This record gives sequence, structure tokens and C-alpha cells, in this order.
Amino acid sequence: MREKASGVRERRPGAIGEAPTDTAKSGRLAAFLKSFARPIAVAAAAGAFLALIGALGSGAMPIVPRLAYWIGLCVLGAVLGSLVARLVTRLRPDIDAPWLRGPVIVAVLTPLFTLLVWVAGGRQALTPRIVATYLGATLVVTSGMTTLMLLATQRRVETHAAPPEAAPPRFLERLPPRLRGAEIHAVEAEDHYLRLHTSKGQDLILLRLSDAVAELEGIEGAQTHRSWWVARDAVETAKRGDGRATLTLKGGVEVPVSRAYARGLREAGWF
Repeated sequence: MREKASGVRERRPGAIGEAPTDTAKSGRLAAFLKSFARPIAVAAAAGAFLALIGALGSGAMPIVPRLAYWIGLCVLGAVLGSLVARLVTRLRPDIDAPWLRGPVIVAVLTPLFTLLVWVAGGRQALTPRIVATYLGATLVVTSGMTTLMLLATQRRVETHAAPPEAAPPRFLERLPPRLRGAEIHAVEAEDHYLRLHTSKGQDLILLRLSDAVAELEGIEGAQTHRSWWVARDAVETAKRGDGRATLTLKGGVEVPVSRAYARGLREAGWF
């Protein structure tokens, strides 16, 4: 799919503000750090809950050290889990469904946190029983936390058409001058930038896709992939092959539909 557009993409314009200025770097750093806010908040709440119930036999610890232990462990897990998820997405963009990414995250985190819990627990002599105990308990926690994170960080992926008298979507104010008044076909995430596909051409802006989707409310559309939002009116054809769907938009741009979003789009009549 992307190979077909490679020739076009080589001639694409640069991003608005794409020069490596201090402002652009600060914007990318701020966007990167902001993306951890929700996972950390969820992890801190989960850690406090585990501390209060004295999970995994920690009830004998004083409450303050217990809170510090569990909140610290969960927050560290959230940060590392988010980084692992980003790495998986970068190396294997085809692994998009949560039920596929989740086991990968658990497989990476469980051995690491088994070691951390063993060290924090006093470094008992490693017998097969001790190893199995620590590994089993950590597997339960990492699996539960990963599931919680995947559920808690899911965002609304649909946008809806606004009534005629409603104000224009906020996202239209972000269009570069040369794209003003254009019909938005799709928005594609490229690292910390978004590539805008419109009736007047393409350009890049510095923004997160999740923020863009929120501001696109007022235009009927939906995410078709973790890196794509598509306007429904821009879809010309849809085809399926090898278990996946591809949408062809006005202008010929082809957009992937990942398994994570396919069912909802199919039920909504997109294809």
C-alpha cells in the first residue's frame, strides 16, 4: 500500500515549522511527555489500590513504604510499557490490535519486574519454587496492569457530522494558509507530526493524532488505523485482501484499515 505512494511521498512538502529549531524540539518533547500523563495517572491509582489491599503479601509493610513501593512499581511499569508499545508499533506497525500488542508488552515486562520484585523482596535464594512463585505473581500483575492500561488509554475514534448552524470544527483553524478552504480527506500520523491529505494537496503540522481527532469533531469520520483518521465523505472505494481492508480516497490515497478498527467500521457500513 505505502509502496504505491512512495513516489508521491518523496515529493511531499516539508512540515510547517519543520526546521530543527529549539521551538520545534521543545514542541516534540512536550508532546512526547504529555503522552505519558494518562498512563502514569492510571498506574498511580492502580498502585495505590494494590498498596491499600496489601497485594502479594505486602500488607505487613507500613502504609507509607507500601504506597511508595506499589505506586513506584506501577508507574515504572506504565512508562516502560508505553515505551515497549511504541517500539512494537515502530518495528511492527501491522501489530495494531490490543490483543496482539498486549502479550508482547507482558512478555517483555514480566522478566524485568520479576527481577525487581525479587531484589526488593530481599534476594531470596533462587530455588525452582521461589522462581516460579515470583514469576507467577509478577505475570499476574503485569497482565492485569497491561490490560488496564490498554482499556484506560483507548480513546474515542469516531467524529460526527455537525448540524449546519454549528461552528466549523476547531481543526480547520490549524490548516496552513495554502490549504485553507480545502476539504479534509485524511490525517496521517508521522512521528510527532500529522500529514494532512486534502483536496488542495498535502502538508505537515506539529500535533498529536489524538488531539487532532478531538478537534475534528463536526466532520463525520473515524480512525481506521492507529496512525490514520479518515473523513467518511472522502472514501471512494474499499477493498479486502489477505484479511485486511484498504480504503481508497479522493485523489487516490490508499489508507490501511487495521484489525483493531475493522469491525467497528464494517458495522458502521464503511465497507
